[in-house]
Amino acid sequence: MCRRRAEKMINIGGIVAIVVFYLLILFVGIWAAKKKGNGGESEEEVMLAGRNIGLFVGIFTMTATWVGGGYISGTAEEIFGKGLIWCQAPFGYALSLVFGGLLFANKMREQGYVTMLDPFQDAFGERMGGMLFIPALCGEVFWSAATLAALGATISVIVDIDVNISVVLSACIAIFYTLFGGLYSVAYTDVIQLFFIFFGLWVSIPFALTNPAVSSISPSQVDWVGTLEPKYYGQYFDYGMLLIFGGIPWQAYFQRVLSSKSASRAQILSYVAAIGCVVMALPSVLIGAVAKATDWNQTDFRGKGNIPLDEEQARMVLPMVLQYLTPAYVSFCGLGAVSAATMSSADSSVLGASSMFARNVYRLIFRPRASEHEIMWVMRISIFVTGAMATTMALTVHTIYGLWYLCSDLVYVILFPQLLMVVHFKPYCNTYGSVASYIIGFLARISGGEPLMNLKPFIYYPGWNGTEQLFPFRTLAMLLSLISVIAFSMLTRYLFESGKLPPSWDFLRCVVNIPEDVVRVSGSGDELEPHDAMGEMAVMTGLADVRKYSATDEMNGRVNPALNLGSDSDEEASQQLASSVAQRAKLQQQLSIGANSIDSPSHRPMINRKANMSSAIGSGSAAAAVVANNTGDKQTTL
Repeated sequence: MCRRRAEKMINIGGIVAIVVFYLLILFVGIWAAKKKGNGGESEEEVMLAGRNIGLFVGIFTMTATWVGGGYISGTAEEIFGKGLIWCQAPFGYALSLVFGGLLFANKMREQGYVTMLDPFQDAFGERMGGMLFIPALCGEVFWSAATLAALGATISVIVDIDVNISVVLSACIAIFYTLFGGLYSVAYTDVIQLFFIFFGLWVSIPFALTNPAVSSISPSQVDWVGTLEPKYYGQYFDYGMLLIFGGIPWQAYFQRVLSSKSASRAQILSYVAAIGCVVMALPSVLIGAVAKATDWNQTDFRGKGNIPLDEEQARMVLPMVLQYLTPAYVSFCGLGAVSAATMSSADSSVLGASSMFARNVYRLIFRPRASEHEIMWVMRISIFVTGAMATTMALTVHTIYGLWYLCSDLVYVILFPQLLMVVHFKPYCNTYGSVASYIIGFLARISGGEPLMNLKPFIYYPGWNGTEQLFPFRTLAMLLSLISVIAFSMLTRYLFESGKLPPSWDFLRCVVNIPEDVVRVSGSGDELEPHDAMGEMAVMTGLADVRKYSATDEMNGRVNPALNLGSDSDEEASQQLASSVAQRAKLQQQLSIGANSIDSPSHRPMINRKANMSSAIGSGSAAAAVVANNTGDKQTTL
C-alpha cells in the first residue's frame, strides 16, 4: 500500500513539474509574440522576426538549431552504447555551423533572402525550387516527428502517463505559440530551452555521480571512450561528412541566419553557436559515462527490464539516470527541463517547413499575386498542418528514426551540392543540371539501402559485411550529385549555344529559349526580371552603395527573392535615388526652355545636343527607377 502511494506521489510530482515547465514555455512564447512591430503581419516579421534578432537572443537561438531534446538524449545514448569516439554529433554539428558561417551565412544574408529555397528558385525557376522543397520538407517534418516520439518515450520513463497524451500536449503547445509569434516565439523559447537543459542536467550530475550504484567513471576503469577499428574508417568518415555538410542546408538554420541584423552578425552567431553546441553536450557526455559505470542491479530498475540494458533501453539512458540515480525532486527538474526542451525543439522545424511552403510553393508557384494577408493565412494553416503531420507520424510510424535518417541523407546528397553551386558558382549551373543532379543523387543514395527501414541495397559497395555498408557511399552520392549539376549544365549550354540543338528544344527555358521579359546582367551571373508590362523592375548598378535587387513578384520562372535593398543603408539609398530623380527632372526642365522657339537651321546643333543629352538622361534614369519606402517595406515606381 505504501509503495503504491509513493508511486502515485511520484507520478503527481512529475506531472506537476512538466506542467510548470510547459506553462513557462507557453508564457514566454506568447509574450514574445507581442514583440512583433507594426509590420507584424508581414512575411519578414513572422518568418524572420523582422530581421531584428539581437545578439544575446541570436546566440541562443542559433545554438538551439541543433541543441534540443534529441541532441542531448542521443549524445548520452551514443556514449553509453559505442563510446565518446563514435559520438560525432556535437563536433559534427559544431563544424556545420562553422562552415555554414564561412560559406553561406554572409552571402545569403547579403542577398536579403527569406528562406533557404529562394536562391534555388532564383537560379532554377520556381518549379524546380518546388521540387527541391520535397527533401527539405521531409527532413523538417520527420525531424519534428522524431523529436516528439523521443519526448513521449522520455516522459513515460519517469511519469506513468500515456505516451500519446504527452506527445499531443507538447505538439499543441508548440504549434500554438508558433502560430501567433512566428520566429519571435521560437527564438525566445530557445533561450529558456537552453537554460533548462544546462541547469537541469548539471544539477542532476552530482547526485548521479555520488549514487552508491555508480562506480568511478575514470576511463581506466570504465570504457566509455570506445574504439574505432580500421574497417570502420570509411563509415566513420561518411557519418562525419554527413553531419558537417548535411547539417547546413536546413531551413531551421537559415531562418536564424537570415533573421540577423547584418551579414557579419550572421557569421558571428554561427561561430559562437558552434562553441555552444560542444558546451551543451558536456552534461550528456557525463550522464552517458555515469550510465556506463552503473550497476543497474543495485537500483530500483532491477526487475523492470533487462540487465545489461538492451538496445531499446539504451536509448533511454538519460531519463533512466534521472529516474533511478537521483532524488525524486531532482529527477522532476531534469525531466521538466528535457521535456520542455524537446517540445521547443520541434517548433523551429514546423515554422521552417511552413515558411518554405507559404512563400516558395504557394506564392511563387500557384499564387504569384497573392496578398500579404493571404500568405500569412496560408502560413498559419501550414503550421497547423505540418504540426499535425509530425504528431501523427510520431504516434503511428514505428520507423520514424529510419525515415529521418534517410531524409537527412537526401538533404546532404541533393540539397548541399546544389546550394553550394547557386550561392558560389551560379553562372555554371542551370535547371537541366539541377534536374540531373536531383535524380542521380537520389538513386545513388537509395542504392546503398537503409537498414532502419528494411530497405535493401541494390549496389553492394566495397566493405559490405552482410548487414551494413562500410564504404562512404553517402559522400560518394553527394559527389556524384555535385558533378552532375556541373556536367549537365555545361553540356546543355554547349549543345544549345553551339546550335547543335535548336532553341525550341530548350523546354526548361534556361539556356537560349529564355523568356523576353528576363534581363541578363552580363558578367554578374544575376538575372533581373520585370514584374509586368508596367516595368516594376530596378537595375541599380549605377550606385555603388546600393545593393542589386529585382522585383519581388515573379514571372516566367526566375525571381530574385530579396525583399530589401540592404540592412543598414536603405534610408540613405532612398535619399540618393530621390536626389537622382530630382536632378533628372531639373535637367529636363532646363532643356525644354525655348524649345517652342527653335525653328531655324541655326538651332539644329542645339537640337542634336538636346537629343543626345535626353538620350543619356533616359538611359541613366533606369538606375533610379525605384525608390524604396522603408516605412511600409514597399516599392514605389517613379
